[in-house]
Amino acid sequence: MFTARDLKKLEKDDLLNLIGLETRKDTADYLLPALGAFTVGVLLGVGVGVLLAPKPGQELRTDLRNRFQSGQDAVSGAVGRVTEGVTRNA
Repeated sequence: MFTARDLKKLEKDDLLNLIGLETRKDTADYLLPALGAFTVGVLLGVGVGVLLAPKPGQELRTDLRNRFQSGQDAVSGAVGRVTEGVTRNA
């Protein structure tokens, strides 16, 4: 049997468990594990795709490096244009 002192030591989840209930789960409780599994699947897919690519390793790495560099340049240019627009309007 529980005394008042014992009940004060229990946390909310423990009390709910005693009467057969549980706390309500947020959307994040379902969303984060799903996003984690999706991310792992994407990374595995990319890895398998790179391993099974029809190009030799050196040529594939060069192509990936060039694409990454062009993506960085595009993002830098877009950020620069946005920054210039903000400073002109200020």
